Amino acid sequence: MADRRNPPNTELRAVRELEFQMSRQEFAKRVVATGEDIGEPVGCTSRLIAAWEDGDVGCPRGVYQRILTAMTGRSMHELGFRPATRPRPVPPASGAYGQEQEEPVHRRVFLFDGAGAALALVPLGSRLEKKASRIGVGDVRAVDQAVTTIYSHDHGSAALRRDAAAALHTVYQWLQDGTYTAKTGRKLRSATGHLSIAAGWLAYDSGRAADARSLYGEALAAARIADDPGLEAHSFGCLSLLAKASGRPREAISAAQGAQSAVRTYGSPRMLSLFAMREAGGWALMGDSPATDRAIVRAHHLYAKGPTDADPDWLEFFNPGELAGLEALARADLDQHERAAAGAEQAVLLHGDQFARNRALYTADVAIHHAVRERPEPEAAAEAAGRALAYLPEVRSDRLLQSLHNVESALQRHSRVPAVSDWLERYRTTTGAS
Repeated sequence: MADRRNPPNTELRAVRELEFQMSRQEFAKRVVATGEDIGEPVGCTSRLIAAWEDGDVGCPRGVYQRILTAMTGRSMHELGFRPATRPRPVPPASGAYGQEQEEPVHRRVFLFDGAGAALALVPLGSRLEKKASRIGVGDVRAVDQAVTTIYSHDHGSAALRRDAAAALHTVYQWLQDGTYTAKTGRKLRSATGHLSIAAGWLAYDSGRAADARSLYGEALAAARIADDPGLEAHSFGCLSLLAKASGRPREAISAAQGAQSAVRTYGSPRMLSLFAMREAGGWALMGDSPATDRAIVRAHHLYAKGPTDADPDWLEFFNPGELAGLEALARADLDQHERAAAGAEQAVLLHGDQFARNRALYTADVAIHHAVRERPEPEAAAEAAGRALAYLPEVRSDRLLQSLHNVESALQRHSRVPAVSDWLERYRTTTGAS
């Protein structure tokens, strides 16, 4: 098997550091701003810039190619990228992937426009052929890079899910048949747990709750074996999120409390803040307003303590916008729709140019809250719904499509309002919904 890992992209890094004199985060913001200037909205982050520069992604998707060329005046080759020359795969006939065809909402094929051809996915390279050989630090690092690559892409395409599953299968073979020291074994077990969580995130975002639950459970087992409290907390936090999404509030509360217990002395108030907010979501789903408020206050207090060196890389998404957004979700479950709408709008604003998927989901929430509040505001709901719909097809997410479907259901009662009627027509035309 050919090695799919690319060498580090020193050309792009030199352009960023020497010509633009920017950090990765600053460069990511410039990418987003340039995209807006040329009518190509994207959700670039520093993690994606790192994936480009480290060689985890051989060549960015077409939209990023156009943006980078507009930013720098250079071709992809001049920026150090190596565009794939393999032919674009022909989509399989219906049913070829079994469960891959199960989707909760009707959508057009453009939502999956060649993701498999555009991605140099999980970068284990020639190590995929390694079976019972010696496992070393370089192999563990390759698994960590695979996790980074998964999180660097702003969609959960079928191709990415298959690659993540294949990588996870390979790493489990290493654990089962490979030779390694006790120290390397613990590191490999932890890295495997983080890969399971990344794969679980892809499953969750694609509406495959059972698969996500299994993968999060595997990550929790890996954490216990490796004695890794950070991974244990991350696993519990994901299980809490999944339990709430599946309508199991008691389980969501217990898992969130388990996450907080695991990292009580870890040294990361921001992690504790996230898990306190997960707990708040469970209490809200149970309808316990006082317990929800206590957990929210605790979350804000912990967040205000600021970042620390103990904060893991995956916590990057938990910014002030996400804090506001999670509180808005809890308020919505308590039927406090006016506060929820204001909080979701605040989340969108605070996210700024980052995390397009989260902005899209919270914008859809704003539309729903305006539609179902005690005194509905259908025009405001239609305006927010239009902003949410504009994220397609750039943001590929079954959760977003389901949210838009929920927006449609909420707006049906106001279909005689011209602005709402216009949006409903746009929604059906854009998504192909019947």
